[in-house]
Amino acid sequence: MRTYKKRIVGVTIMVFILVSSLIPANAAKETSSIVAEHATSTADFVIGNGAEPMTLDPSKIQGVPEHRIYTALFEGLVGYDPKTARATPGVAESWVISNDGTRITFRLRDTAWSDGVRISAQTVVDSWLRTLDPATASDYAYLPGMVVKGAYEYNAGEAGRDAVRIRALDDLTFQVDLIGPMPYAVDMMAHYAFAILPMHVIEEKGDDWATVGNIVCNGPFRLAEWKPREYLTVVPNETYWDAKAVKLSRITFLPIDDSLVAYDMFKSGEIDWAHGVPLSLIDEIKLRPDYQVAPQIATYYYLFNLTREPFDDVRVRRALAMALDTEELVDEVTRGGQLATRSIVPPMEGYAPAEGAAFDVAAARRLLAAAGFPGGQGFPKVPILYNTHYDHKIIAEWVQASWKRNLGIDVTLVEQDWKTFLYARMYDHNFHIARSGWVGDYLDPNTFLDMFIVGSGNNDGLYANPEYDALVKQAGAMRAGPERMAALRQAEVILLRKDQAIIPFYYYVEQDLIDTGKWDGWYANPLGVHEFKYISPKGR
Repeated sequence: MRTYKKRIVGVTIMVFILVSSLIPANAAKETSSIVAEHATSTADFVIGNGAEPMTLDPSKIQGVPEHRIYTALFEGLVGYDPKTARATPGVAESWVISNDGTRITFRLRDTAWSDGVRISAQTVVDSWLRTLDPATASDYAYLPGMVVKGAYEYNAGEAGRDAVRIRALDDLTFQVDLIGPMPYAVDMMAHYAFAILPMHVIEEKGDDWATVGNIVCNGPFRLAEWKPREYLTVVPNETYWDAKAVKLSRITFLPIDDSLVAYDMFKSGEIDWAHGVPLSLIDEIKLRPDYQVAPQIATYYYLFNLTREPFDDVRVRRALAMALDTEELVDEVTRGGQLATRSIVPPMEGYAPAEGAAFDVAAARRLLAAAGFPGGQGFPKVPILYNTHYDHKIIAEWVQASWKRNLGIDVTLVEQDWKTFLYARMYDHNFHIARSGWVGDYLDPNTFLDMFIVGSGNNDGLYANPEYDALVKQAGAMRAGPERMAALRQAEVILLRKDQAIIPFYYYVEQDLIDTGKWDGWYANPLGVHEFKYISPKGR
């Protein structure tokens, strides 16, 4: 058992100061000691996990830091292939899709929770209904609502739970009816919106079920310790159906949201995997053999709150978009191989993205003047909201300078910690302009476009266009092929060319620091999802 009481010799005082600035003094002592014991165990794996997780409840998690922990603790019907990110068998050992593509029948393994209670097809039914229940207030309930017949109506309060077309045919056979052929449905079901939950514990413990001492898991690991703002550790789950495949003895997730700190800790051997890199040191980092960079199905963009003046005027939104040279951003600011874009959907097989307004300062000035702000006069000094991270800060500063130079307007910058930022953006919609980013949940354009339909838990800017909604939903009921892709593209045309509801900046590349000469089973993949059951020390 780790004591977390010593700090490894050789870590610089600067790193210690930086870490201490992110977490309380006692937490810095606890966290800094991880290296001493980490160095003695080749099967311990330490991650710089970004922000402190808001919750471990799969029905309520929202971000990448929580998703990483989810993949350690839980397993749905399917998981992610480590190389392709396509669906692989999980709790379901196999599935059959009907000839018309609208019904999937899953055959489950004989599996159990970490407390020994068996998982049945009825467990899956009850879990999905719990996420869909309006009382749960799951932000991602819209995902099953996009594919499962009756799920949207139940989640919207328009029908009872019996309307949801899911059923247990027997103890180990689960069946779901889809609203259309949905070629991406099985891949989508790897997402935590379709999580299998320990309903027996939830019924007993209520909202406290996902805490240390109460939580039970069905994934490759189980929760060992969680000291908020210090660390969270997981250890192998002996009841996991594929326990023999698990090679890591312990995973420690550190809440480090400063990429400079994470980089220094990686160099000193304190962490094994740092996701994201500090842009200020990108030239140095590019030379490292343990720097991993690969294209990713992900987009960085800014949101407008479309209910607030002056962003309820499309001329203003388009002017702000046209005044930003995203090529300059990726060439001179981010410099990590990102691809400048005017689209929200990255290129995918069979899909050519639609683009919003191009960079054109003269046209942007004319639009802003037509909206009543000639030369920027009278434009309100609104804030750009972003969560704590050096990269977000320097991008916001570039936007601020670009709008001042090109349009004559002044905006302020507001930085918030991850939890406060999410509440302000997602729940309260308390922002004018906010940074955002989206990593696809599956390999289909729909994973980007369904965010902006009315009622989506991720429609933070409150975009509303019935024509857009109709096209996205129409595509959901179509078979795979050019006609379906054309409907999705037309929706993107409306979102960007007609309404300019957002400002896309660039397509991400996945940037990670991990020594793949030391660790097997970690592969760059299009979604940037890395399940820990596949990761092992080299040669084990």
